[in-house]
Amino acid sequence: MRAEIIAVGTELLMGQIVNTNAQYLAKGLADIGVGVYFQTVVGDNVSRIKESLHIAKGRADLIICTGGLGPTQDDLTKDVLGEVLGQKLVIHEPSMNKMTEMFQRRGIPMVESNARQALMPELSDPLPNDTGLAVGVAVTHEGTHYILLPGPPKEMKPMFDRYAKPWIESKLDHVQPLYSVMLKFAGIGESALEHALIDLIEAQTDPTIAPYAKEGEVAIRLTTRASLPDEAMTRLRPLEAEIRGRLDEHIYAAEDITLEQQVLRMLAESAQKLAVAESCTGGLLSDLLTAVPGSSQSFMGGVICYSSALKHKLLGVPMELLEGPDAPGAVSEETAAELARNTLRLLEADVAVSITGVAGPGETEGKPVGLVYVGLAHRSGQAFAVKLQLSGNRETIKLRAAKSALYHLWKTIKS
Repeated sequence: MRAEIIAVGTELLMGQIVNTNAQYLAKGLADIGVGVYFQTVVGDNVSRIKESLHIAKGRADLIICTGGLGPTQDDLTKDVLGEVLGQKLVIHEPSMNKMTEMFQRRGIPMVESNARQALMPELSDPLPNDTGLAVGVAVTHEGTHYILLPGPPKEMKPMFDRYAKPWIESKLDHVQPLYSVMLKFAGIGESALEHALIDLIEAQTDPTIAPYAKEGEVAIRLTTRASLPDEAMTRLRPLEAEIRGRLDEHIYAAEDITLEQQVLRMLAESAQKLAVAESCTGGLLSDLLTAVPGSSQSFMGGVICYSSALKHKLLGVPMELLEGPDAPGAVSEETAAELARNTLRLLEADVAVSITGVAGPGETEGKPVGLVYVGLAHRSGQAFAVKLQLSGNRETIKLRAAKSALYHLWKTIKS
């Protein structure tokens, strides 16, 4: 079964909101063996919605529309589908009763336009809305399956999971589901990763190999179709083992989690406490860590020591390291290591990481933009610094520096 997702809403085209629904639906459809071949975004316009449906019908077996089911005059999706199918819209009485009772309970008069949310094409199946008012739609017409879902994710997700997905599965004929293994990498770029695996990528058939990249992290998804999980793993595990044999030093997880999540998990499992000292990243590393729920179990906190004065006053870095004609400077291996050692001692942590560097746009201490040092210190007495030469604009360098620090922290904890 080939699927197309059509997101309806002018606000999507204008960039006012992000279309997270398409990602959620694509993953949910893949889980039941339905491939999404196309994704379309269209504004709140009758002729353009109608044109999108006609195009989709010519290339997809399943068309899922999100958005345009509300009470206002620009909520047009049901009207257009009814016209395309040649079916009049009728009231779904349970949805209308639910709506009427809600307004009565709140003591608010229900305006006539709200009734639009209870409309559906006359030959369609209703998809109940457990978290909102607009009823969803599922219908098959001339061999094509149509699903209409609300736009708000808090309404769309439960409707899809509880009602639309089972309806779709009832239309499938012996389609094997997809099974995947996700490998997450750090400390290696997308190009280097592809170079290391190019022979496997070029020779892939089943399982397939799909790389994904974002700043500071790369992922590979290995995917196959199978009747049972054990059958899928029999195909996936040998390929995973081959990749691990080549790049194990960069594989931090075999699930879709971030590097900071994995670092905090490992710290918690080993009952270790982490502290940080940040200069050029200005607290970004701490922000990444504290964005993870439960991070307080392992992350103690840290210091943003942006100036040399604070590096000296708060963290005890000797001025002879920071300033003077023969000093290594604030951006140096010596300063990074000293920052890590002193942070470990002063905050009484088990492991400490420091970042000092030049984020740009101009040089600092005569040192080039992108030069960054990451310092690591451990209660075992281990202390060292790593030199990085990063590229990109100021924001990119800061993010890459923070992710690089997490990578070296991960390696330190793992060892």
